[in-house]
Amino acid sequence: MIDLIKKTLLTGVGLAVMTKDKVQELGEDLANQAKLSENEGRAFVDDLLKQSENARSEFETRVGAVVKKAIEGMNLVHKDEIASLQAKIDELSARVARCEQPPSQG
Repeated sequence: MIDLIKKTLLTGVGLAVMTKDKVQELGEDLANQAKLSENEGRAFVDDLLKQSENARSEFETRVGAVVKKAIEGMNLVHKDEIASLQAKIDELSARVARCEQPPSQG
């Protein structure tokens, strides 16, 4: 039964978005309901916490990929490209300013 509950939690994003404290509380409740020994309960909670962290990491990776794809689909300019263009503008502005200076009288 514990495996079924664990698999059910892990198949959704529920475990990925739960806080560490909530996962630990849930694990302890499930361990108590299943009448696990103290060592088994601790091992179960530790395993649940590890799986929660893995699920959270995978969830963040997937969300990041979806967001990146959405942004790329919008054809937005990246800040590195803007910085590069600003550097070129600054360089060209300096060149123009040098060309516009009157010749020095000497």
